[in-house]
Amino acid sequence: MVERYNEEVPETLDGQRVDRIVALVTELSRSEVASLIEAGLVLVDGEAPPKASTKLTAGSHLEIEVPDKPVGISPDPEVSIEVVYSDEHIIIVNKPAGMIVHPGAGVDAGTLAQGLLHKYPELAEIGDPERPGIVHRLDKGTSGLLSVARSQLAYESLGAQLRDHSMERRYLTLVWGDLENNEGVIDAALGRSNRQPMRRAVVTEGKPARTWYRVMQRLEDPKLTVLACRLETGRTHQIRVHLEAIGNPVVGDDRYGRGGGGVRKTFGLERPFLHAQTLGLEHPESGEMLRFQTPLPDDLVAVLTSLGGEVPPLADA
Repeated sequence: MVERYNEEVPETLDGQRVDRIVALVTELSRSEVASLIEAGLVLVDGEAPPKASTKLTAGSHLEIEVPDKPVGISPDPEVSIEVVYSDEHIIIVNKPAGMIVHPGAGVDAGTLAQGLLHKYPELAEIGDPERPGIVHRLDKGTSGLLSVARSQLAYESLGAQLRDHSMERRYLTLVWGDLENNEGVIDAALGRSNRQPMRRAVVTEGKPARTWYRVMQRLEDPKLTVLACRLETGRTHQIRVHLEAIGNPVVGDDRYGRGGGGVRKTFGLERPFLHAQTLGLEHPESGEMLRFQTPLPDDLVAVLTSLGGEVPPLADA
C-alpha cells in the first residue's frame, strides 16, 4: 500500500528546500526523502523538482507517494542495556543519555528497541513492529527510567496508564534563572512552532500539556534552579519547551536553551540536564503499585557539584 500526501506549502515554509518540507510533512529522514525524490515520487506543481535542494515558494502544491517499508526492525547485540527490573509482563530500563529509543529519522542501528529485541526476542510480537514493546519514549539526550511492555496485556495496560495520566513520571532538571514560586503547574498546549516547524512550542492550536514542578534548591552564581518535574501529559519535548516558555530553559539544551544574545553556557554538558529519575506504575497483572528510582548520572552530578549544588536524595524526587 502506498501512502499519499497532497499539501500546499504554507507561508512559514516559503523559500525552504523541498527535501526539508517533505521531511516535515512525512516525518521521514532526509535520506529517505532523497530516495523518494530520486525515484520521482515527489512532484511540485505536477513536476519533479530538479534536485533535493530546490527551494519552494508558498502556495506550491506538493504530491508525495511513500511506498510501504519492510515491517519490523533487526535485533542489535551491540547495544548494552541496563535493566532495572523485569518479569513476564514488564521491563524497566535505565536509558543512558545519547541512546535513541527506536529507529527512525535516519537512525537504523544502536537503538534501545533493537537492543531489547536481541535480549528479549518475544518483544517482536508486542505492539508496533517498528518499535516493539515501546509504549513511551525519552529524548536522545535525556537519561533515566523507561517502561517496556513484554506482553500484550502489559502493552494495553501501560498504554492506558499513559492516556489516563496515572503513570508517575518524575524528572530532575537544572534550569536557568530563579523561579518566583516554590512549586507550580505549567498548563500550556504544545505543537509545532509556527515560525520554526522543526521545533515544538506553546501554540493555541496545540495538544493539551501540563507539567508540575517543585524547586529543590536555588544556586546563586550563576542563578540556577534545581527542579523536580512531574509530567501530567507526555508531549514531545514537553518539559524543555514548557520551561523555556516561562523563561527558565534547561541547562545544556542546545535546541530550547538559547537566549540572552546567543547560546547559554553548558558547563561542559553535551546534552540537556534532564533525568527521568522516578517511574511509578500499576502492574498489568497483579495490580500492585510499583515505583522505581535511579540516581542522577555521573555527568549531571559533576556539573551540579561544580556549581556548588547538592544532589537531592532520591526519596525527595
